[in-house]
Amino acid sequence: MKKDKFKKFSVIFRALSHPVRLMIVDELLTNKKCVTEIKDLLKVRQPNISQHLLILRMNGIVDYEQAGKMKCYFLKNPRLIKGIFKALETAGSKILVL
Repeated sequence: MKKDKFKKFSVIFRALSHPVRLMIVDELLTNKKCVTEIKDLLKVRQPNISQHLLILRMNGIVDYEQAGKMKCYFLKNPRLIKGIFKALETAGSKILVL
């Protein structure tokens, strides 16, 4: 059913609809990263990074591996994210920013 398909799409877009989450996902396109690495790269406080990662994980965009106390995150479907980013970059100046 079409409605179910678009409902799934909206979950993904809603989960990605914050600049910090987009930056996290962009960083994870290159390689798996631990929370501390992401915090240092983005210059965002660790609790804030953890909140955003939780949203991304709850919506099936990222998952993690745990080694001791360290959680290292990775994209579950990097091809999907690359495709979304490519489409957005292609649209470029045609995207209206409010």
